[in-house]
Amino acid sequence: MKVVLAEKPSVARDIAAYLGADKKRDGWLEGNGYQVTWAYGHLVTLKTPDQYDASYKSWSVEVLPIIPEQFELTLVKEQHARRQFPIVKRLFLGATELICATDAGREGELIFRYILECTGCRCRKISRLWLQSLTPQAIRAAFDNLRPASHYDSLFQAARCRSEADWIVGINATRNYTARFRDSGVLWSVGRVQTPVLAMIVDRDDEIRTFKPTPFWELITRYRGVNFRCQLERCTTESAAQALLQRILGEPLAITGVEQRPLIEKPPYLYDLTGLQRDMNRRYGLSAADTLSAAQSLYEKKAITYPRTDSAFLSSDMREKVPGILRELQASRPEDIARLDLTALPFTGRIINDSKITDHHAIIPTGKSITCSGMEGKVYEALVTRLIAAFYPPCRKQQTTVNAISNEIPFRARGVRVVDPGWTILYPAPAKKRQREGDEEESDTQELPAFSRGESGPHEPTVRQGETQPPHAFTENSLLALMETAGRLVDDDQLKEALKEKGIGTPATRAAIIETLLTRGYIDRQGKAMRATDLGRYLIAIVQDAALKSPELTGEWESRLNQIQQKHLASERFMADIVEYARELIRGSSETPAVTDSLGRCPRCGKDVIKGRTGYGCSGWRDGCGFVVWPTYEGMALSDLQLRTLLQQHVLREPVRLPSGDDVLLYMARHGCIVHVPLPARNNARRGKGGRKASASKDVKSAGKAGRRTSGKTTAPAGESLGACPLCGKEVIDQKKSYSCSGWREGCGFTIWKSIAGKKIAASTARSLLTKGITSELKGFKSRQGQPFSARLHVVDGKVEMRFPDRQEPKS
Repeated sequence: MKVVLAEKPSVARDIAAYLGADKKRDGWLEGNGYQVTWAYGHLVTLKTPDQYDASYKSWSVEVLPIIPEQFELTLVKEQHARRQFPIVKRLFLGATELICATDAGREGELIFRYILECTGCRCRKISRLWLQSLTPQAIRAAFDNLRPASHYDSLFQAARCRSEADWIVGINATRNYTARFRDSGVLWSVGRVQTPVLAMIVDRDDEIRTFKPTPFWELITRYRGVNFRCQLERCTTESAAQALLQRILGEPLAITGVEQRPLIEKPPYLYDLTGLQRDMNRRYGLSAADTLSAAQSLYEKKAITYPRTDSAFLSSDMREKVPGILRELQASRPEDIARLDLTALPFTGRIINDSKITDHHAIIPTGKSITCSGMEGKVYEALVTRLIAAFYPPCRKQQTTVNAISNEIPFRARGVRVVDPGWTILYPAPAKKRQREGDEEESDTQELPAFSRGESGPHEPTVRQGETQPPHAFTENSLLALMETAGRLVDDDQLKEALKEKGIGTPATRAAIIETLLTRGYIDRQGKAMRATDLGRYLIAIVQDAALKSPELTGEWESRLNQIQQKHLASERFMADIVEYARELIRGSSETPAVTDSLGRCPRCGKDVIKGRTGYGCSGWRDGCGFVVWPTYEGMALSDLQLRTLLQQHVLREPVRLPSGDDVLLYMARHGCIVHVPLPARNNARRGKGGRKASASKDVKSAGKAGRRTSGKTTAPAGESLGACPLCGKEVIDQKKSYSCSGWREGCGFTIWKSIAGKKIAASTARSLLTKGITSELKGFKSRQGQPFSARLHVVDGKVEMRFPDRQEPKS
């Protein structure tokens, strides 16, 4: 009897229908000489440490690192999996031939091999079914091309190394930091992949927090309805900009040159999974996990090809199949496909490239007629449109650059005209986006009339004020992009392809990594933005090992796993390096750096911190660094040792108790503000009653919930620091309704309200007010009668007042 193992029941049913195995049994389908059964994903997994040795039940640093001499397997805990495994085992032991039909990739191979090992089956003939989609034609083609399982031994070796490496690093790092910080009562989950991703989010949040916007003034002018921008460097003072303006007032603007050059935008690549997830997040705000779920559902409905792919290309054998797929799709997209010559499709190297395919080709529709809506509808429509667009002509544009001069001050205007929209006709810009582009004062998309070199005439120069902007918070789109390229910001498509081998995780696991961080309370979603919680920031603060937080190092490991799969690296070499890294990780953590006599380095500029009369401050205060830390926090006095520890090691190992009675964890964020993380409520209750401290092992199950409870609920000092208070010098922080002095408990009442006279005051405006004492002219205030007016905010004797321009006075 030939036994076929699929990864899921739905896939097993499709394979059984093709084979004619139509007799339903308890846990399998049978007929025509075949028995088709299934797993539920993983039926078996690696044993936990205490399953090797009962002494490991107690989490202790002394027994680390835990390195099994030989990894062993055990059944997963889920009941449906435990019921299914005996059925699979019985069928395997009675088989004359085994056919592996799990998902065709690294993880699918691991699932089958682990199950095979646990059953003890010694079947001599084992074959591999490699499915690209679940249509009858694809299943037939796969059975016609069955290969011996030994052909995929290197794929299994890479999968096994990934599994065991994650076990070694994850188990040892998690136990190490949880045991060393056991007083927190929180399980600190650390992983080879998730921790570098969390570190990237924390770093980006800190960049945003520490960013100081720099005001600038630039000279622009309008000539013949076109905006020209001054080509000199932006002015850092308004007076310098006004001086330039005075030089050209009344002077004509002369055109010195007109340049035109063609621009060609080639059609986009086909989708791999990461590209699809990024596009769905950018366009519709779908999470990576939701996009993968929708794509997997479409795959099981035979509407698209295998979705968990890292390739954006098709193999040569698809050249003959694609025209037929487009013909079947023509009923739903008649006008778009009618523009293509299906008898002579322009297959280019951007579409067909065998060298860029490892396990699976790009995700494309199969041509099956399907009606879907919601997330599935959006994903399916995107895949259909991308396949059609790949064969459309490039978008051709004409870029015009006009150079001009007025009294020796150079100006430039640019405009782009679409000559042939090509593939972009399939992606019309939303009306809102077009409106935004039209509203811009100076845009590359502006329409330009015909200019002649040497012409001149009157123009309308003005000075425009602006300020530099902080980097954007991560969205799942931008986070997936960095995970794909090992933490490097890359825009070029070809360079992205080259860096894919060194990405963090795989296309199939990146969504799960993000969801894991969300579930454990280390990050949360704020609209589309992904922001680190205080729990996540504290975890990154206590992880002192730089390599464990390095996306590039993790990317190198993924690259080495790919080398194992391609038989270019021995798995034993890789695992030996992982074991040595785990040992070094534990050794490095045991050597806790001593707190020295030095006060530490400024977390903002890196200069020495010095002690003043009332607190600690940066020695670079004369150069504009406003970092200062006070010896009290939330009404609690901090000792010199605690302050030195925070400045040098950025984290206190043991919890402290606030005057409110709450036990909290203290750390110093990279932007220089002391932050606290509330401990789990259950742990606080135990401490309040004098009970013993909760052990790490007993808090394993509650750690995720504790993280979710504490995330995003830090008290005022956890807010963003905007600058020094003009009354007492302490930090002004971002509160719910105001920007207020953190020294309010000591009696300082300085406040900048977030809404003044009907106008919302942005954090950047408050920061500018604290830095300079006065803002630029602000529009949008409203009098009591509802009439709009403009004003500047300035600080007078510790109070925020308005200063009105000469030309305007509010009526009330």
